Amino acid sequence: MHLPRVLLVTSAILVCSAVGGPRPAAQTLRLAALRSGQADTRGKVERIKVHGRALEGNLEGDSPDRDVMVYLPPSYAREPARRYPVVVLLHGFTDDVDHWWGVVRHFVSVPQSVEKALDTGVSKELILVMPNAYTRYEGSMYSNSATTGNWEDLIVGELVPEIDRRYRTLADVRSRGLAGHSMGGYGAIRIGMRHPDVFSSIYMMSACCMTPPAAIDAERGRRAEAITDPADVHKADFAMKAMFASAAAWSPNPAKPPLFLDLPTKDGAARPEIVAKWTANAPLVMIDQYVANLKRIEAIAIDVGTSDGLAPASARLDEVLTAYKIPHVYETYDGNHVNRVAERIETKVLRFFSEHLRN
Repeated sequence: MHLPRVLLVTSAILVCSAVGGPRPAAQTLRLAALRSGQADTRGKVERIKVHGRALEGNLEGDSPDRDVMVYLPPSYAREPARRYPVVVLLHGFTDDVDHWWGVVRHFVSVPQSVEKALDTGVSKELILVMPNAYTRYEGSMYSNSATTGNWEDLIVGELVPEIDRRYRTLADVRSRGLAGHSMGGYGAIRIGMRHPDVFSSIYMMSACCMTPPAAIDAERGRRAEAITDPADVHKADFAMKAMFASAAAWSPNPAKPPLFLDLPTKDGAARPEIVAKWTANAPLVMIDQYVANLKRIEAIAIDVGTSDGLAPASARLDEVLTAYKIPHVYETYDGNHVNRVAERIETKVLRFFSEHLRN
């Protein structure tokens, strides 16, 4: 007999400041999820807030109190002595946690993918965590910057310890993984290879920003330079928004309000000193510095759709890891940048972490 299942989503607001403790808020919402099996096994999603000291004073003016979605597996409420591996998920540019966790209809719903993976036995029970990295310029790039705030420090030094403090995690690097899509895939390789003492397994889905920036045509450069109000960035096309988010993350300039960034062009011509800053943040440029760290990571996976414009960079990453004899898995599939992300999480990402994270 197949019984319908409803995934309960509890929105518990937690603000952890330097001087205050957690403050719960009673707000409940429900997401639809389909699962066959026992009616008494229900996963739960909590929305919490985590105060990021690493984000305090960021020049974008974004709140340092960040929404974080947490998926607790079915047995979490029934087995109070049990502890669980943790996977930190990083969403992509222009996305946010509501889009990725089914609150807003999107190309992916993490809770639904987890439920399906549990139904089919693909995944073991894990705690999944996603911070909301949507910023004034629509994405943090998971980097440290005076303009965006220190997002890498937030994830490694504040988010992970707070999740370990609040939930029954296995607080051990061998039981902690990091994954992301697009901008989040960039964050996964950037943070993962710099912090093998925090994450033992990393999975990159269609990672962006892997290579030095492509040449910007003069007309596009002049159009970008004409934008002087942060509010006007939101009216721009996707590529233009990405330029400003990248500049905020990799070429911040506290002396240039109200944008607080340096664009890579001036009068339409490339600015070599700014292009050099962006280049220094490209994983395929910095990777040679972190080979020893990458060899400490227990499991690495890369995937990308064959119709994704980012596929060549993922292929190049595979080549570099192979040349350095760093064990990893590299897969391509018939798809574009977004159309099979939900399926890949369900069938590949969760299986990968279930196999490699320690119980």
